[in-house]
Amino acid sequence: MKKTRKPKSITENGKKPAQFRLLPAVLLSALAVGLGYAVLSLPSQASGLSEPVAANLESSGVSNPVTAVLLNFRGYDTLLELGVLLLALLGVWSLGAAPKRRESSPGLVLEMLSRLLVPLLILVAGYLLWIGVHAPGGAFQAGSVLATAGVLSLLTGWRLDTRFSGLPLRITLVAGLGVFVVVGIVLIPMGGRLLAYPPSFAGALILLIEAAATLSIGITLAALFLGGRPETGGHS
Repeated sequence: MKKTRKPKSITENGKKPAQFRLLPAVLLSALAVGLGYAVLSLPSQASGLSEPVAANLESSGVSNPVTAVLLNFRGYDTLLELGVLLLALLGVWSLGAAPKRRESSPGLVLEMLSRLLVPLLILVAGYLLWIGVHAPGGAFQAGSVLATAGVLSLLTGWRLDTRFSGLPLRITLVAGLGVFVVVGIVLIPMGGRLLAYPPSFAGALILLIEAAATLSIGITLAALFLGGRPETGGHS
């Protein structure tokens, strides 16, 4: 006897049911309505926080109000941003290894530019890190410039030695978030709150956190450009 085959359902044929196709539209519409309501609910005139920031700037350890807000008054935001950046890299690494490098000449122009610009970009990153205490700058700006140096190096065919792409690379990637968390926890007995810096050495602690964050941000962004998990193992 011939067996009659059951007709395939819509999902078996690779087509999603109508309700599943409408679900993203409904969710996005709800998000748009919520954001619109939040924007329209904002007061027409707001006093802002410039006056409280200026009043407490001396105890923040820095003289730049932006750095004071991001690293002291609202350090939680910066801490979470570092965590999100690290999670993004872990998500990329979970997709697989980085594509194998194809042997090709970067060209004379790109090679000369990398030789000239990479050292300069590293110096600019260090300057932005240092000046962030007094003027616009800081870890994210310095880290972005450092990542530019890394991306330029990758474009010219440079790759990290496999001896350093294992544990040393991972320690560098988590250094910014790790130092931030350790400093916050260690200071709890002294200030009574997480990320409450004593005014006497708040500036030194902020510089320490920003230095570690600059290195982590730069390496993370360059690793995201690489597009996958780097190879590990001994150097042959």
